[in-house]
Amino acid sequence: MSERKLCGMGTAVRQPEVQEPSREPRDYRFPPGFQRNLIWYALRKFRPVNPIVLFQHLAQTYGDIAHYKIGHHHIVFLNHPEYIREVLVVQNDNFIKERTVQRSKMLLGEGMITAEGAEHRCQRQTAQPAFHRQRVVEYGSIMVEEACRNRDSWRAGEQRDIAADMMHLTLNVVARTLFATDLRQEVYELAAAINRIMGLYNFLVMLPAAEWLVHLRPPGLAAFVRARNRIDAVVYRMIDAHRRSGLDRGSLLDLMLAASPANDEASRESFPRQSLRDQVITIFLAGYETVANALSWTWYLLSQNPDSELRLHDELERVLQSRLPTTEDVPRLRYAEKVMAESLRLYPPAWAMGRYARNDFALGDFFLPARTTVLISQFVTHRDPRYFPDPLRFNPDRFSAEGKARRAKFTYFPFGAGVRQCIGESFAWIEGVLILATLAQKWKLRLVPGHRVEPQPLITLRPKYGMRMLVEPR
Repeated sequence: MSERKLCGMGTAVRQPEVQEPSREPRDYRFPPGFQRNLIWYALRKFRPVNPIVLFQHLAQTYGDIAHYKIGHHHIVFLNHPEYIREVLVVQNDNFIKERTVQRSKMLLGEGMITAEGAEHRCQRQTAQPAFHRQRVVEYGSIMVEEACRNRDSWRAGEQRDIAADMMHLTLNVVARTLFATDLRQEVYELAAAINRIMGLYNFLVMLPAAEWLVHLRPPGLAAFVRARNRIDAVVYRMIDAHRRSGLDRGSLLDLMLAASPANDEASRESFPRQSLRDQVITIFLAGYETVANALSWTWYLLSQNPDSELRLHDELERVLQSRLPTTEDVPRLRYAEKVMAESLRLYPPAWAMGRYARNDFALGDFFLPARTTVLISQFVTHRDPRYFPDPLRFNPDRFSAEGKARRAKFTYFPFGAGVRQCIGESFAWIEGVLILATLAQKWKLRLVPGHRVEPQPLITLRPKYGMRMLVEPR
């Protein structure tokens, strides 16, 4: 069994064992689902398979739990809060991240998203102080400053890809707050490399043995390696600049460096630089991508719902009275928060999640083998009419205090749930509300007539064709 070092600190971490499933098929009881292999359905019915369409079909046809196979692999899709809780909380120790996340190690390495067990806990413990609520509150001025820089560059009547603007804005926010680095022009280089990798996502997931083929660099993987190298270059420049400066600015990167061995030359040689890179790049990419996508979908939804947009503007005028927002205003910007929450319901950036069973396990009346993949989709659950009546309607008032109190747990989980819940959730909420308030003080955005809006389920839920919008002054 392979071993890795715990956060580069020299403690051996053994990989989670996965039990061989029993050879007796009568031992298991599978939920209802496709009678034929999904490969057959993909060729005959779904062509090509859009995972969101597939998950919606499973939920509508088979209900709360459905089963299918891809080749010899068993897959179960869940769409009920009790089943979701069972996997993410009650039986969490029996599950590790599934194949899609494991494949993302090609980019993220052994960072917080892909790491398991003690290694994951160590990385999370190291990063936790940077996401303490008081620390996040201190980031607010940087968030507003970057949003102001963005809004002041816009011009009335111009057409912009708001999805790209939100990416650049949140990249700069994460760099300055969590990594005490001002990217400036590098942000465009970094965004282009990330977009290139996102464009290759489905190819990378479906390609057999991509982790090994990447060393041979066939056409698609050669583009991936070039883009990954560009991202690595930026990340390593940040790390090296911090090490050379010797300053402790209290950023997440400083916490990571402090958790590494002492800065003498011998320790530096022995410390796995790759491990630090993996931790930095994981939080860097996760930290900007979620908020950027949430904001892109929020601008679209506001443009389609003028009554909600007007209520947002009224709140901004009442609470802020023409001054810039601060973190102290966030609790009073209740409607802005509800707008963000409803946007995350309809278009959750983390649109699905999966787990891989280490041992045989039970779910309700069903008994399933080790190595089963369990899939859950926030996109599908968030649109279930049992939990959200008239689910396709944009209605921020669903997130009133009363509405949240009535709603069952594990019916709304845009940042995941259980022990793997997103460490940066409070960071994302404050950033989203402050950026929305700052930009909406000055501008309204209108979808360019004829622009096609379609969600693209990649690592995150991006607008497939960007978000072309016209800028109008308030």
